[in-house]
Amino acid sequence: MHTRHYLQFKDFSRAEYAHLFARTKWIKQRFKAYQRYWPLEDRTLVMIFEKQSTRTRLSFEAGMHQLGGAAIYLNTRDSQLGRGEPVEDAAEVISRMCDIVMIRTFEQDIIERFAAHSRVPVINGLTNEYHPCQILADIYTFIEHRGDISGRTVAWIGDSNNVCNTWLQAAEVFDFQVRVSTPPGYEVEPERAGLHGTGHYLQFADPMEAVQGADLVTTDVWTSMGFEAENEERKRDFEDWQVDADMMRAAKADALFMHCLPAHRGEEVAAEVIDGPQSVVWDEAENRLHAQKALIEFLLLGKVEDS
Repeated sequence: MHTRHYLQFKDFSRAEYAHLFARTKWIKQRFKAYQRYWPLEDRTLVMIFEKQSTRTRLSFEAGMHQLGGAAIYLNTRDSQLGRGEPVEDAAEVISRMCDIVMIRTFEQDIIERFAAHSRVPVINGLTNEYHPCQILADIYTFIEHRGDISGRTVAWIGDSNNVCNTWLQAAEVFDFQVRVSTPPGYEVEPERAGLHGTGHYLQFADPMEAVQGADLVTTDVWTSMGFEAENEERKRDFEDWQVDADMMRAAKADALFMHCLPAHRGEEVAAEVIDGPQSVVWDEAENRLHAQKALIEFLLLGKVEDS
């Protein structure tokens, strides 16, 4: 089978996502029933981390073991990549010694260069520009709770970061609308987000306007990794962009709240929201595990039917 990579959300079609979500549901049901499913026995995942992680490492490592395979953790500080080995050379060697690679790094260019020289599938575990595995799990979580996301409205409140960019790509794939509200100077950059057009999102100066009638309200930390030097300035800039109970009341009565975590209660989200009845953040976090297992299965085995 031709080697496929998963570097941006738009790398897969809507039909391929439908397959992935069906497999996610089946795999999750097996997991909950303590039924063994080992299609990847003797397969190896290499996980390369340049950025710190809790959910990404745990979900990929545990997921690969649950599929019967093995996962190897590499931190760039502990490998030759951290001493200046070219990304291209590392890709040539690593991809000859494993079956699939997940990378969590800084610039998207790094993972693109690695994939171009890899013999095996490469998964984007997070870059400065995109976080496709997170939105894969988020959309599956929405479907679990509310059904089809097509035609719905998602309100993004806060920084137009890698998670926001990926929501915008997902809107083009699934045909829904994202209403983005950021402070001045933090607006969406369509080119950086990798969008085909601007027909699936609207920009709002007032976050209360953005959440009006939304089916889903979602946010992220105000200071992403790599921007710590701007932390105090960002706290001042974003102080009116906290998702609180008033914002959730402006959305639909049955609107969901999501956050990719880790969260800072009292900053980007009020405790009463993230710990409240509309929050699905724990389901969202768990679904990283199951959605990524379906993703790995698809990249290594192609379309697998229920067995």
